[in-house]
Amino acid sequence: VVRRKLATDTSGTIFALSSGAPPCGVAVIRISGPGSGPALAAIIGGKVSCPLKPRRATVVKLSDPGTSEAIDDGLALWFPAPNSFTGEDVAEFHVHGGPAVVIGALDALSAMAGMRMAEPGEFTRRAFENGKMDLTAAEGLADLVEAETSAQRRQALRQLQGELGKLYESWRERLLKALAHIEAGIDFSDEDLPGGVEAAAAEEVDKLVGEIAAHLKDNRHGERLRSGLLIAIIGPPNAGKSSLLNLLAWRDAAIVSETAGTTRDVIEVHLDLGGYPVIVADTAGLRDVDDMGDGGDEVEAEGIRRARGKAREADLRLAVFDGQAWPQTDPHTAGLVDADTLVVVNKSDLGQPAAPLEVGGQPALAISALTGDGIETFLAAAAERVAGLMGSASSSVMGPALAPALTRARHREALEECRAALKRFLAAAGDDKTPELAAEDLRLAARALGRITGRIDVEDVLDAIFRDFCIGK
Repeated sequence: VVRRKLATDTSGTIFALSSGAPPCGVAVIRISGPGSGPALAAIIGGKVSCPLKPRRATVVKLSDPGTSEAIDDGLALWFPAPNSFTGEDVAEFHVHGGPAVVIGALDALSAMAGMRMAEPGEFTRRAFENGKMDLTAAEGLADLVEAETSAQRRQALRQLQGELGKLYESWRERLLKALAHIEAGIDFSDEDLPGGVEAAAAEEVDKLVGEIAAHLKDNRHGERLRSGLLIAIIGPPNAGKSSLLNLLAWRDAAIVSETAGTTRDVIEVHLDLGGYPVIVADTAGLRDVDDMGDGGDEVEAEGIRRARGKAREADLRLAVFDGQAWPQTDPHTAGLVDADTLVVVNKSDLGQPAAPLEVGGQPALAISALTGDGIETFLAAAAERVAGLMGSASSSVMGPALAPALTRARHREALEECRAALKRFLAAAGDDKTPELAAEDLRLAARALGRITGRIDVEDVLDAIFRDFCIGK
């Protein structure tokens, strides 16, 4: 494994609050590095490097070594290297989560020689540098911390546990084996090597190309699950779009008024729908600018333009029609209805809309955003559509036998580069004039896979990965 030294100082001892911001019930302060043992001993009044038994919580009294002033009564834990999260000596204090307690402990640590506050993600970065996890696992940890739904948690946990990294590493090992066979033919061309070595290597590479292509052909399900699926609420003015958004959000996220054109901009709300993350966007009512009067309202016209853009961008459209005007439908909204649209007819509290409930070949559901009538049926239908759009991402987090989902654009870019190199190899296979070029293509493919897990020089992507971590992680 080849890894560059980090731009930050990895030889010192770092510390940080690793739990939520105070005030809280319990605060966890983590220390990592060669000075962890002496710092722990100094804080709890020990006379040796670390007087605690490894991996056992011990009740201690914390005091400032400089002033002998008591800080708190809490727990201390000691994790000697290499059996720790970072692979270094690690100590933890579990103290009461009041601001004064936390500040007192951090101030006491900062006053010690050789100690400094950790940078965001530095604990995890040291774990990577010390071989405790690969880059995909580190990214899985970041996703687990940020997970808001059960589906996101399951996907992140699988990645943290190494399933995605193991898949890519298995592909890399197969590539290196094929490369060894090709290079043997180059280096020992005058020797009597077993026949069919190059053909076997080409056959293995062809299998890998198919497996990588199938992995890439996922409609970005894993990436959708990480970031959330976008649902755009579209419809004519006063159809009840904002009322429906407020009902889904359980709060007044959007202004509701009988005046047409109240919503001028896109209002987005993050929700958990059936265990999946979604971003629901309320948009301006769709209508002709000429119908606004006085030559049109420039602000509302811009809102309508953004509404149409959001409708095109959305993974799923939620078309809301006014039940009072039914069965007449707004042509601006009806023209956007397709297979990726869930249609509802609102205001059923004013009378059930006449049959048939259908727009553009898509069935419609009658609801009342005011009374909640029909909302349960609507939510079940919406959750089913979201689960279908998540596709293999939902499957990949439900069963261990299924392959893990691709979760990041950098993974996709490296895999595309790998596949392109493998295709070049196959195109040149059997050409005695370019065996060295064919071998180089295999090396490039293996290197592309190695960049995903961090098995090669990845300094250019380290900062981008770890800067999004919180301090203390």
